[in-house]
Amino acid sequence: MTSKTPIFEHDIPARQPWSGLVRKGQVLRIIDTRGQQAIDTLFYKAHDFAERYSAQDTLQAQGSAYITTGSKLMSSEGNVMLTVTDDSCGRHDTSAGACSCESNTVRFGHHTKFEHACRENFVAEVSRHGMSKRDIVPNINFFMNVPIAPNGDLVIDDGISAPGSYVEMVAEMDVLCVISNCPQINNPCNGFNPTPVAVQIFAGAEG
Repeated sequence: MTSKTPIFEHDIPARQPWSGLVRKGQVLRIIDTRGQQAIDTLFYKAHDFAERYSAQDTLQAQGSAYITTGSKLMSSEGNVMLTVTDDSCGRHDTSAGACSCESNTVRFGHHTKFEHACRENFVAEVSRHGMSKRDIVPNINFFMNVPIAPNGDLVIDDGISAPGSYVEMVAEMDVLCVISNCPQINNPCNGFNPTPVAVQIFAGAEG
């Protein structure tokens, strides 16, 4: 775990989005402060948003269904965006995607149609950077426990992250990080109780 003093830190309230620039060589730490909180995350190349995180390329590069220490987060152009350098949780999902008002309605009933969802958080946050819903792609779900059933189905299960669990990654290029602190209350990805999380950015080795 990085022991330096962060050059930036921010607490993201429950259910809310955040975005920030992480420069090449800097270390991004995402902290699940209360435990069992899914943190939906996207990355874009800072100077060309058309290049962005690719779940497909990342899964293919790792040969694994999950992200953990040593994983390289790949872009849509086949470039390494970030490398996971430390992970106290053990595994993170990059297959189940983000909740939306539409998917909530299909999965949980029409009474959930107007509940807040990650896709709406993403749309609101990327719009601050001149993007739109067309720029939202399949995301990483840090700290979300998604075991794969024998028949290949994805199962959203109780979270395995403890209070204070963290994941750290070093940026291999300048990236825009976009987070939705997941507001889902209809499945156990947040322990049915969305909670605040934290992000910190540390200077690179030369800093």
